[in-house]
Amino acid sequence: MRTCDIDYDPANPNSGSCPTNTSDDNSIANTSSSHSHSIYSSGDSVGGDSHSSSGRSSAAGDMRIPSRALGRHNILPAAATRPISTASLSINLRLTPLRQQQQQQLLPLLPRHNLNPATATTIRTTTATRHSSTMPAQKPSASILKSANDFLAFVNASPTPFHAVKSARERLEKAGFTNVHERDNWGSQLKKGGKYYLTRNGSSIVAFAIGKQWKAGNGMALLGAHTDSPALRLKPKSKKFGENGSYLQVGVETYGGGLWHTWFDRDLGLAGRLIVKESDGSFVSKLVHIDKPVLRIPTLAIHLDRQETFAFNKETQLFPIAGLASELLNKDVPKEGAAEDAAKAEEEKKDFAPLASVSERHHPAIVDLLAENAGVEVDSILDFEVLLYDVQQAALGGINDEFIFSARLDNLMMSYCATEGLIQSLAASDALETETAIRVISLFDHEEIGSQTAQGADSNLLPAVIRRLSTLFGDAETSLTAYEETLIKSMLWSCDQAHAVHPNYGAKYESSHRPEMNKGTVIKVNANARYATNSPGIVLTQEVARSAGVPLQLFVVRNDSSCGSTIGPMLSAALGARTVDMGNAQLSMHSIRETGGTHDVENAVKLITEYFKRYSELEAKILVH
Repeated sequence: MRTCDIDYDPANPNSGSCPTNTSDDNSIANTSSSHSHSIYSSGDSVGGDSHSSSGRSSAAGDMRIPSRALGRHNILPAAATRPISTASLSINLRLTPLRQQQQQQLLPLLPRHNLNPATATTIRTTTATRHSSTMPAQKPSASILKSANDFLAFVNASPTPFHAVKSARERLEKAGFTNVHERDNWGSQLKKGGKYYLTRNGSSIVAFAIGKQWKAGNGMALLGAHTDSPALRLKPKSKKFGENGSYLQVGVETYGGGLWHTWFDRDLGLAGRLIVKESDGSFVSKLVHIDKPVLRIPTLAIHLDRQETFAFNKETQLFPIAGLASELLNKDVPKEGAAEDAAKAEEEKKDFAPLASVSERHHPAIVDLLAENAGVEVDSILDFEVLLYDVQQAALGGINDEFIFSARLDNLMMSYCATEGLIQSLAASDALETETAIRVISLFDHEEIGSQTAQGADSNLLPAVIRRLSTLFGDAETSLTAYEETLIKSMLWSCDQAHAVHPNYGAKYESSHRPEMNKGTVIKVNANARYATNSPGIVLTQEVARSAGVPLQLFVVRNDSSCGSTIGPMLSAALGARTVDMGNAQLSMHSIRETGGTHDVENAVKLITEYFKRYSELEAKILVH
């Protein structure tokens, strides 16, 4: 009889090999190289695994126990040596301790493998190891949950780019930032050590903090993100009826490249901005946010159309329903003075109007809701830009709250992290005392449709701000080339969400670049410059991450796959500044409901905070000209 000692550690599937003894015909054959994930005798196998006859002992009752099989079946008790005997073999197992929750008895395997009960250790499997060898992630820490919940508050308050800018502006003002306007002269307004922000169109925002050691022509730590997401938007004339006038419906336009099938059967609210005429004749914008289900796009029952692939026409079958015409008619009870009001309205109609009123172009019931929410009179609303959005709140999910389930992760997550990173980099009272640079974030609208608008990243917004800041506190001579000097000394982090590897579609991802949620911000690389990242940028970013103590990941697409892009390449070309494209990993990008990682919020905020703190120091060390 041969004896083999096996030191087996359940946490290490590759431990516990029994060396081959070629001089013993009845020995365990090739155990050190044959890990079959099962325990079997000459006439049996465990778990349905199939095996060839090669490597088995020919003696009846002989048994091979590969090391991985021991882990799979959790041999108990732990931390003890027990012999297992067959007709010609004794194996001593020295077991390391198992997790407490795994030590539950389920299936004794002794009779199945002809083991000797008198001298054998009972082999048991646990439910956990039969279904998964990986335990769930630990519950996020209090600080991680605090950051994640703060982001949830940000995204829930920001159903449109207008609201995202409002949310960012409120945070900046709370942190001591002052509003400035593009139309004003900044020469007398801006001071060294000051913190400022400006908005354009109410949907893009730029914020910056000026170092107290700033000189004209110094570099800037720049960061860009975007405030918009794919959405459905009310058409300029949205009033529609369905089924011979029975249904009230609204016409919508598709904005961006959304996964539009995910918008079916969702509870949809309305949000955006109204342009309102004030009593003094001025025109102002008012934000509106109707946080209740108003609209819905119903799918067709499967009994009426058994198509394997869900297909629909975006122009004719993507109309939400808003109500029933009969219900609306039942509410139209004449009020006191209604005749006089009608006569007055008729008289007003005689005045020339280039366009029909909003109540004529849209269902009056919809306009009434918007006016009530904004606190204005219907007649004062001249026009509006209103988007549909999913009223379901963003939430933490997963077994241990490791996921964020939310709309608009792309790209409100990076907009939030940029805003908080800038604010936190200035938390110390002396944060700008030795700073020689200007710290800048730019949150642009219209990235999802190409950025070529007045408030998009491909506009003059950021270059114009940089030009004005670059000459601050300089004289006539230094101001001549200050802008060009500033650009070449600056760096841009283009922050937009990245793709996490999808467990059901793994073949869609490059084999060595498979980002995961909660594993750190992803640096995006593309040889064809769909992303603007290069090696000097990666090195600087890595140094920032090292200092912040947060992980990073790398991503490239497969050669046989198309590659998306973002604001990085266009800004890199316009500015000539060193640029890195990066973002947190997520699933279901451009769905009405996306999935991100809870840990990634805090990691990204820490990374961006450290970037702003250390850029001036690190930039001088990257000697690439």
